[in-house]
Amino acid sequence: MSVKLSNLRKYENIDLSIFGSSTSVTGLNNNEYQISRGTELNRTAGVDKTCNFVKADFMKMPFPDNTFDAVYAIEATCHAPDALGCYKEIYRVLKPGQSFAAYEWCMTDSYDPNNSEHKKIKEDIEIGDGLPDIRLTKQCLEALNLAGFDIIWERDLAKDSPVPWYLPLDTNHFSLSSFRLTSVGRFLTTNMVKALEYVGLAPKGSQRVQSFLEKAAEGLVDGGRKEIFTPMYFFLARKPVSDTHESSNAAEAS
Repeated sequence: MSVKLSNLRKYENIDLSIFGSSTSVTGLNNNEYQISRGTELNRTAGVDKTCNFVKADFMKMPFPDNTFDAVYAIEATCHAPDALGCYKEIYRVLKPGQSFAAYEWCMTDSYDPNNSEHKKIKEDIEIGDGLPDIRLTKQCLEALNLAGFDIIWERDLAKDSPVPWYLPLDTNHFSLSSFRLTSVGRFLTTNMVKALEYVGLAPKGSQRVQSFLEKAAEGLVDGGRKEIFTPMYFFLARKPVSDTHESSNAAEAS
């Protein structure tokens, strides 16, 4: 049996070889560099014949309706300017009765939009990671329902993790493997980037990018500690076998 999967990806180094030879995986990405890296890694893993990439926007996918047997997204659709529009596109290209699974970056129910500290943490994450307005978990669920999906299961998996997800970014946590993320490591990295940019060995603006990344890391750690942000909100949703949602949309269009 041949299964066609669509992968909406933020990262280029996800191991697609785990799906086996009978699975065809299409990675959707709008970044040429990540696609080139992913293509190279697929070739190394020996799955380049069954795993391919399409450079496109996941808000407007270049695929016919009812194309894929499954769709998954890992920390990717948080970049969508409109969750409902993105989920509608996923719904469209997914075959009836099939599933969509995703990890989303979300603000939790503990987030208080009237709390100035909470707002600053959220803004630091958005600015540092190039994100639009970060959605609440319940906003993701609402968008899924409006798109036509049935919610099978959902949970913030950060609650079940024995180790805090933000630990590698915490400057108070020291290990040889993550030395560059400690306070001393970040200080050395910042000054090295500054020196390299000054002498022309690093592109102009490198130090500014470094400061953005620092801001993002600080926001992520603070958001994790206060439990107002999670990068591990998981849901499994299914497109109904009887696609009444698309039928009603077609009727409205006519």
